[in-house]
Amino acid sequence: MTAAELNQEIRRKRSFLCVGLDSDPARIPPHLNREALPVYAFNKAIINATHDLAVAYKPNLAFYEGLGPSGMRQLEMTVDYIRSVDPNLFIVADAKRGDIGNTAEQYARAFYFHYDFDAITLSPYMGRDSVEPFLQFPGKWAVLLALTSNPGADDFQMQKLAGGDYLYEKVLSDSTSWGTVDNLMYVAGATRPEFLRNIRRIVPDHFLLVPGVGVQGGSLEMVMNHGRSGHGGLLINNSRGIIFSGKGPGFADEARKAALNMVAAMRAEWGS
Repeated sequence: MTAAELNQEIRRKRSFLCVGLDSDPARIPPHLNREALPVYAFNKAIINATHDLAVAYKPNLAFYEGLGPSGMRQLEMTVDYIRSVDPNLFIVADAKRGDIGNTAEQYARAFYFHYDFDAITLSPYMGRDSVEPFLQFPGKWAVLLALTSNPGADDFQMQKLAGGDYLYEKVLSDSTSWGTVDNLMYVAGATRPEFLRNIRRIVPDHFLLVPGVGVQGGSLEMVMNHGRSGHGGLLINNSRGIIFSGKGPGFADEARKAALNMVAAMRAEWGS
């Protein structure tokens, strides 16, 4: 999928919503534990309830890898189900990988082709040769961590360099030459919306994947106002605030209500 095609889906649905499938087995409704594949059953219900509102889904690999082979099978089934529901939905593997050479290429082949993801999140701190293997496959995307939403981002990303730039600014400015607007996007946390305008200054046309709206308290209004590019260029993620908004048998209906509320707020900001 190209940037133009992803922006077309955003305009068609009037939505920037990315639903994070952080499907923690300890938090899914207890009645699903009677299912042979409870995480998949949970994901399928969430997808059925939200796919007309979302433009993307982002499974967090930790919650599948932690279950061993069964979890990875349920991940594969989840991606296949998303494809069957709507092949235009963009799917991000939130894996935060980072390695070099043939190791990185094998990660790319695993996530892009075996699991059929469109994109994978990457740590940029091993440098260019740890990212380039993910950029050689047409239609596939690398999503670099630039400025994340967690408090620990201050430890490194917000450190000033000798030239006066923050480290996250150096990551942005140097990495743009590694790929294009059609295969490279950046994570920019919603809990630091005051920096989104600056991020847009450095990467005016690249997509931004923005976590932190919802449970983490990021401002949707500020993300919309400061994070959009001229074409759209945003995927705004909400994980727990949608998928765990309900706890009982009606959990999918509650997830839909939460997604509807978020998309309605996006549409209100769209015209402002």
